[in-house]
Parts: sequence; structure tokens; C-alpha cells
Amino acid sequence: MPLWRSTPPGTPEDDPREPRPLPSPQDLRVLLGTARRAVAAAAGLRPGPEPDPSTLPPVCSQTWASFVTLTQAGRLRGCIGSLEPRRALVEDVAQNARAAATRDPRFPPVAPEELDDLEIEVSVLGPVVPLPVTGRADALDRLHPGMGAVLRYGGRRGTLLPQVWSRVAGAEEFLDVLLAKAGLPPGFWSEQVELATYGVVEVREGET
Repeated sequence: MPLWRSTPPGTPEDDPREPRPLPSPQDLRVLLGTARRAVAAAAGLRPGPEPDPSTLPPVCSQTWASFVTLTQAGRLRGCIGSLEPRRALVEDVAQNARAAATRDPRFPPVAPEELDDLEIEVSVLGPVVPLPVTGRADALDRLHPGMGAVLRYGGRRGTLLPQVWSRVAGAEEFLDVLLAKAGLPPGFWSEQVELATYGVVEVREGET
């Protein structure tokens, strides 16, 4: 299996060799309801009814990778996702929402009384593309806002969504946070470090 897949595998009617454009935020807005129902069910509440599949945008049945992020009063409350497209987007979002609510090792499971205070964000990932670099300085030169990034070193892996750029001072802090996600110390570098990047389109509750 390749370390990075350069394009999404595509649905049967797609040509898997051709990268697809990312879906529009308008097409994805319906997935916020999917994510909220999944979080409510994971917290032990009875979620609202599922929409008729025939009313969902076609993108929901296509194969995409996604992340679901939960925040509470502006602070992270859970974030789980997938880097490889492997199932229908609506299913991927539902499973990642449940996982973000109950299986993020940084946080306890979401309690029912927290639901009203949670804000949910859904991010859909484009292709993960290798970023060959000659060293840490080259990586700092080539990483920039708008990029999501994946770092691998041996059996360790970490990823950061592009939204993280708004919370760091620049490329050096972004890379050090990425290293920390992979369980590596700040400033670490090795010839065996591998980087890849991707773009996302995201939709967030409370945005029109």
C-alpha cells in the first residue's frame, strides 16, 4: 500500500486517476445535522429523525475523507477524522462525529448536558499529496496557511487541519504542533520524516 494516496479513489463512475474538486460548503451544510444527530446518540440521547436519503446532495453518497471537530466556548472538545476516503461521506461524518464525542483520548466522553453548548464543524479533505523536503528549514519554507499537513516518522503519525493556522504564530509553531501530534519533541527532525499536505472545505454551525 502506498504511504500516501495522491488522489481520492473515487466512486465507480469516477476516474480514480483524476482528482475531484472539493464539494461546496452549501452541499455539505446538511452534514452538520448528520454530525449533531450522531453526537446526540453517542451521548445517550434520542436523536432527531434521519432525513430521506433521496433529499441529500449527491456528494453525501460519494467517497470522501472527513474530520469532525467539537468545540465548547471556543475550546476544543474533540476531533476525530479519516485521511483516506473509504466510505460514503454521510457515513464517514456520522462515524467520526460519534468518535469525536466518545473516543478522543484527550477528553472524557461528551455528556448529555453538554450538547447545547457544543459547536460542530465538518471538514472534508481533498487529496493527500506528498511534500518532499530536504530538511526542517525546507519544510518551514514550504508549509503555509491554507495547508493541512500530515507527518510520519517510523510508526508515528500526526495531522493538523488547515484551520490550525489561525491558532499558531507561523510555520515553526505549526510544525512543532504537528510533531507533538505525532509524539515527537519540538524542533525534532530526521531524514526519515515524511510530510504530505491536503486542502479542506469546512462547514460550521452558526455560520450562514
